[in-house]
Amino acid sequence: MRRVLAPLVLIALLVPAGCGGDEPGGGDGGGPPAAAERFLDEFVDADGRVVRHDQGGDTVSEGQAYAMLVAAEIGDRERFDRIWSWTARELQGRDGLLAWQWRDGRVADREPAADADLDAAVALRRAADRFDRPAYAREARRIARAALRRETARTRAGSLLVAGPWARERRVVNPSYLDPGAFAELGGRWTQIAEGAREAIGELLERQELPPDWAEVKQDGTLGEAAAPNGGAPPQFGWEAVRLPLRLAAACDDDASRELAARMWEPLRRDPGRLPRGLDGAPWGGPAAAGMAGAAAAAAAAGDDDAARELLAEAEQREREQPTYFGSALLALAHTAWDPAC
Repeated sequence: MRRVLAPLVLIALLVPAGCGGDEPGGGDGGGPPAAAERFLDEFVDADGRVVRHDQGGDTVSEGQAYAMLVAAEIGDRERFDRIWSWTARELQGRDGLLAWQWRDGRVADREPAADADLDAAVALRRAADRFDRPAYAREARRIARAALRRETARTRAGSLLVAGPWARERRVVNPSYLDPGAFAELGGRWTQIAEGAREAIGELLERQELPPDWAEVKQDGTLGEAAAPNGGAPPQFGWEAVRLPLRLAAACDDDASRELAARMWEPLRRDPGRLPRGLDGAPWGGPAAAGMAGAAAAAAAAGDDDAARELLAEAEQREREQPTYFGSALLALAHTAWDPAC
């Protein structure tokens, strides 16, 4: 299985017919390259650290992996090298996995997060091909092997990626970490885990229209919704789950995953209020850019290109007015790792 990556493909979707080569939004800085560059310029420091300026100035492994994916896709070798060098130096443990949080000059939480580990492995694998760096491929395999050992759990339906090493005993799953197309890229046992991920997501969507932020593997091996593991939010389609349609819509030759993404569009089209609202008291009253990016992926997978165009244009406008780490990251990923024309 091959994930189709085309950083300029969204120009065809976002630029109205007859507008020539203008960028979406009348050439005011929208579109695929601009979305990627805006995220990297706004949130990546010169040393390669991704800073959550709107969330206290810390760094999380998720953000480092997002930036690696974006830099690899747009072919920015110099910036990719800096981002990975900082990540390896500051976050990577002896087993290859990445500490989750860094703050005030040091690691604040050494617990790995499975999504960041897998995203980093995939980014390294892609960078190895794009930049002709075999060492990156070796590092990708090292991280993927460690994730198999420490971040998967056996269920009656086979192995499944759990949220991190801490989640193995309780078999806690974050559905938005499940990325069948990316898993298949890693090969080996990850191919079977990709198949299990599609099956688990399908079961979730059979029982409810939209996936929850968090889930747990039940005794019968199926996946059921759960409250946030820190005892916070009840089961909901929130900030975590909005990433799932982005992941599922990204693999053009994976019809099963794209169909799962498409199934999420009808409930979102029918009730946009189900998308999470702006972060940290943002001034707008509607859905936040991160949620719009996820909804746009679902719309594109369902063939509703007009809706996808409108959602992305509005999300980009909001990010230009008030940049957010999460919104800018998901918009960059939507433009660089998702081909809505497939």
